[in-house]
Amino acid sequence: MNYIYIGKIVNTHGIKGEVRILSDFEYKNQIFKKNFKLYIGENKQEYIIETYRFHKIFDMVKFIGFNDINTVINLKGEKVYINKQDIKIDGYFDEDIIGLDAYTDKYIGVVTDIMHNKLQNILIIKNENQENLVPYVDEFIEKIDLDNHKIYIKEIEGLINED
Repeated sequence: MNYIYIGKIVNTHGIKGEVRILSDFEYKNQIFKKNFKLYIGENKQEYIIETYRFHKIFDMVKFIGFNDINTVINLKGEKVYINKQDIKIDGYFDEDIIGLDAYTDKYIGVVTDIMHNKLQNILIIKNENQENLVPYVDEFIEKIDLDNHKIYIKEIEGLINED
């Protein structure tokens, strides 16, 4: 299986086995639904969602077969994953983009992270000398080539620090 990190269980909620997940995963509407499988912890133990609701900043989830706080208290602090093959998206997962070599007409660095903002996501591209921040929108991205492990950034004056 190909696991994708989606968030972390930060606490339990109430006494009936509900957990609070803190997640900024972009495709929540596809995963937080009844009977969807989540994989929790270092061993990626499988849990199936029984109920879901959003509360404040948390994704509140109750798992099938876990009806008491004592059955989920041990999950507090654990990382939550999904199987990449369980969802279909238009576009790319962060895990697909992070690690790609970035180019304009020349090599500019490696995508080390993606910063998530309300307006747009931003690629963090680093090389040994500098860091560049590039908006992750069609106007700035020329091509993504996963087969060759490359992302091509449009040549826009001032976008890439040339020093």
